[in-house]
Amino acid sequence: MIMLKRSSFVQLAHAIQDDRPVQGLTHCFYRYPARFSPLFARAAIEAFTNEGDTVFDPFIGGGTTIVEASALGRRGVGTDISSLAIFLTRVKTTLLSDDDITQIKKWLTNVDRWLNLRNDALRPTEWILSGYQRNISSRTTWPTRKATELAIGELWRLGNVQQDFVRCALLKTAQWALDCRTRIPTAKEFRHRLVVHSEEMLDGLRELRREVRRFTRPVEPLCINRSLIGIEDDERAKVFFPPKLVVCSPPYPGIHVLYHRWQVNGRRETPAPFWIANSLDGNGASHYTFGDRGQRGLEAYFEQAGKVYRSLRKVVDQQTTLVQLVAFSSPSWQLQRFLQILSEAGFSEVNYSEISNSDDGRLWRSIPHRKFYADQRGHIPASKEVLLIHKIS
Repeated sequence: MIMLKRSSFVQLAHAIQDDRPVQGLTHCFYRYPARFSPLFARAAIEAFTNEGDTVFDPFIGGGTTIVEASALGRRGVGTDISSLAIFLTRVKTTLLSDDDITQIKKWLTNVDRWLNLRNDALRPTEWILSGYQRNISSRTTWPTRKATELAIGELWRLGNVQQDFVRCALLKTAQWALDCRTRIPTAKEFRHRLVVHSEEMLDGLRELRREVRRFTRPVEPLCINRSLIGIEDDERAKVFFPPKLVVCSPPYPGIHVLYHRWQVNGRRETPAPFWIANSLDGNGASHYTFGDRGQRGLEAYFEQAGKVYRSLRKVVDQQTTLVQLVAFSSPSWQLQRFLQILSEAGFSEVNYSEISNSDDGRLWRSIPHRKFYADQRGHIPASKEVLLIHKIS
């Protein structure tokens, strides 16, 4: 049993149940699907680690864990098979200098002139031919697409880290304009929102920088674009393992989460975020979710999960705590199968009666501000997540 102070129990339980919108630091740089609360990541990090420890997130997603680890003086290490996730996390944890910020603000003063739709845009031919602009050239969406092209065409005026920041601001603004919107904003609204978003993001970056600089030996996070399978042989990560804490939210069994696409007008999918981030995709939805959610028995999902957790077992030790938030389309059988996979990989569950709110001895929560598409048998259970804590057997 992992001994925690009562205050840690209370903080962790409250953080998990907190339903306020995501905010603070650089967490609002992008609305990544199925992200968990920064308060949960912070509470877990504070409960199970000390300053200087390594915190590992094998499904980095929007980078919430890595941002919080940096702000708390821990070394954040993360992996993800999505190049978009790695791009976002890198930008969210890159501490820009005052000169970088000055150059970005200077660039933003020209947005109205540069992003005028009367200007000629340099079309990204290779991206277009590869389908990355699919469904964003309609009568209502083309102004957003062209404004984005015009902005990307002016990035040469900035340094590399400055360019990445502006690309992230474009991602945030294009997502605001296109993803699940019933009314697509005008180009004028897009330009205005780009500046507003950029200013908000710079404020968040300054806040993160202040937090990181509280520590005498701040450490840079490590983000690797790869699967967790085989991580034990990756020389880039070996030096930081074993981690003191693994905190994550893996792909959910049987639940449809669109990690890699936007839905234009709420229906038509586009891989445009990869084009804006200058990151390659080329994979279907099942690539990011351990397999097709419609497969009978979710055999592919659990086979992939088994490989993932067996690799994870090889880079942790007796001091490591594995903390996860997981949702299930049909928890009546999927939870036990998931726990079986963890057990077979060498992990044992740890239950805390102090934070339990259900008969099974675990802490469950309703998922706020999130829309899932689950299979017909389990669309109601999919609205809940469970906290799972494990140590190696």
